[in-house]
Amino acid sequence: MTIVDSAEELGRRDRKKLETRAALEHAALTLVAERGLAAVTVEDIAEAVDVSSRTFFNYFPSKEDALIGSGKASAAELCQMLDAVPARVPVLEALRLMARAEAERVQEQREQWLLRLKVFEQNPSLLPRLVASGSETERAVMVAVARRAGVTPCTSGYPELATAAALAAFRVAMLRWSAAHGRTSLAGLVDEGFDQLAAGLPNP
Repeated sequence: MTIVDSAEELGRRDRKKLETRAALEHAALTLVAERGLAAVTVEDIAEAVDVSSRTFFNYFPSKEDALIGSGKASAAELCQMLDAVPARVPVLEALRLMARAEAERVQEQREQWLLRLKVFEQNPSLLPRLVASGSETERAVMVAVARRAGVTPCTSGYPELATAAALAAFRVAMLRWSAAHGRTSLAGLVDEGFDQLAAGLPNP
């Protein structure tokens, strides 16, 4: 086997892993939306994708993790989006561009994300895991904001506040988008939220 053949084989394996992971996430979300969290087992999810339970655990520690998805990968992607914005752009605007890029990515997976949001709403017991995952993401983005602003975390409070406000604006946009059943533009809702932040949140 040549080096080219080896690279192509590795590429196929990586794609297969990504496809299997996505299929497990989708099966978990679909089954839980239909039956409820307590009525769905890891075995049910694995069977829906025609893989073994052992294969499931190669991708996720639990069914709850499959529902939430990969928070750490999301945090890394958000930081990459933020770092890609030219340094001359002010922090809040850079965060808006980061959030808008993420909104466009979510919009491309509209059905999957609407299903995920529905599952979260129907199963409040997932909230602690969701908060923990969100905290990791917020910490990673805050460090990137601090680096961009040239300040040390936990001193002025600026990177913490800017990050918290930006991610809150994104969460509110997601809730509004879900309530509208995805019929509005998520990126547009993100822009609206950041416009309100930039204006100092004046009374409606």
